[in-house]
Amino acid sequence: MIEQKRMAARILKCGTSRIWVDPKKVAEVNEAITNADVRRLINSGIIIKKQKLGLSSGRKNKIKKQKDKGRRKGHGSRKGTSGARFSRKRDWIKRIRGIRDVLKQLRDEKKIDNRKYKILYKKAKGGFFRNKAHLKNYLEREGIEKVKDDVEKKT
Repeated sequence: MIEQKRMAARILKCGTSRIWVDPKKVAEVNEAITNADVRRLINSGIIIKKQKLGLSSGRKNKIKKQKDKGRRKGHGSRKGTSGARFSRKRDWIKRIRGIRDVLKQLRDEKKIDNRKYKILYKKAKGGFFRNKAHLKNYLEREGIEKVKDDVEKKT
């Protein structure tokens, strides 16, 4: 029977572990000595090629759902620097757009003049302001009191 399994594996182009022989017809399989005999047994369904084993996605899907909720992202799960996980450029773009939006709004509402706008814009470009809250505190210290309330509403 071992030799017949080996021949069947070669004919069906798979490994011997994937060959199934009907246990009720073992005697008939033992009588097969040529490739033609084995092919006849394959066609009659006595020898069958078993399906490949697949991988279940259940665990993968469960983990993905948890990650979507923000779980499993602690220090032990991280590979790569913070810059690799969320690029420094993307972080900068997010910050500077918010700051520039506030500056433009203040200029359009005539809370600051063009000269002051240009100075603050260049400071923002140079990385002076960490975020919109920092810009608000700076404006407070500079004495632009009427701006304080407007910036608080936007942040």
